[in-house]
Amino acid sequence: MGVQFNRKTIPPVWQERVPFNERGGRLRGCLDAVSGRFPGFVFGGQVGTDILPVFHFHDEQRADLEPKLRYLAENGYRSVTSEEIAQFVAGRLSHEPRRVGLCFDDAWASLWTVAAPLLRAYGLTAIAYAIPGRIEGGETRPEGRPFVTWSELRALQASGVVDVQCHTYSHSRVFCSSEVVDYVTPGYRDTSLLNRPQLRSTPSLRFVSPEDLGTPLYTARSRMSDGRRVVFADDVDRRCVEHVAREGGARFFDRRSWRAELSAIVRGARPDHSGARRPSPAVESIDSQRAAIEEELDRGRSMLNDKLGTRTVNHVCLPWGVSGSETAAALRRLGFRTAFANRLRGVHAVRRGDDPYWLKRLPNKHIFRLPGRGRRTFV
Repeated sequence: MGVQFNRKTIPPVWQERVPFNERGGRLRGCLDAVSGRFPGFVFGGQVGTDILPVFHFHDEQRADLEPKLRYLAENGYRSVTSEEIAQFVAGRLSHEPRRVGLCFDDAWASLWTVAAPLLRAYGLTAIAYAIPGRIEGGETRPEGRPFVTWSELRALQASGVVDVQCHTYSHSRVFCSSEVVDYVTPGYRDTSLLNRPQLRSTPSLRFVSPEDLGTPLYTARSRMSDGRRVVFADDVDRRCVEHVAREGGARFFDRRSWRAELSAIVRGARPDHSGARRPSPAVESIDSQRAAIEEELDRGRSMLNDKLGTRTVNHVCLPWGVSGSETAAALRRLGFRTAFANRLRGVHAVRRGDDPYWLKRLPNKHIFRLPGRGRRTFV
């Protein structure tokens, strides 16, 4: 289905804020701690009979990962698959106090080079939530490419060490406002790869790049949120990038007036070369939003099952833990078994009887607070 936009109902300036429940940071962490969202074992208690601790990892280094896996192995912990998590939620898996889930998000190259060898060494397994739209073609990984290759992912799945599941097709944030919050400057290179908003989904994926100096940055939300995408039909980002390139590239940002110059282009105060001023932004229709969300979920799952030669990819972790009413409905329509997503209520652990589309996890630093020899106290 093509993207449809509804211009008649767009306000003069479409503004949208990121809801508090989609934000992270220190304030959110403090609120979670004081509001009882951490399971009791984090504070020195035991793992309750209705609790299954699940921990998330990302791009890991051996020096940080190995002590955590060693702690689990030496204290007799066993790791579970995504299907066992679903069975526990449904009440069909008996409680074992030393059972945990280990989730590696994004399928970074370190899943193959660092995590898998350590998992084998310590007799543990993991769930990897891969992003098929980010895995580039070819069976070998060119130098500097950040994610695993398809051949590596197939080998991990076949080995039984890694249970490969879905992290949506593209793991994208999209612009949901016409309010400029910043521009791509030379410092944008420090922005995490997966936090750079999507500029285009068809015919191929394209994201904001550090090379796109001058590109306006608007309020962005996860594609899986209830935020509706805003698109600028006049390609205002191209005109900003061309202006920066004409005026010296990175050196342009040494000017005191650089922000005012780019803001003038965005506002339309300065016509383009044809003399035309930019039209109002367009916001996607509800139908287009639903179709885009379904595409992220269904295409991600289908592509992984096809490339891996499996039918077992039926679970998803939603990027940044963000979900919305449209995504929750799509998960049910598409028949996913479970989804990890965060919301303000509930404990950061999988609990028996939880809604299977709102499961929650803990940062992996809390592994050392599980009961066992060498346990660390909460600080």
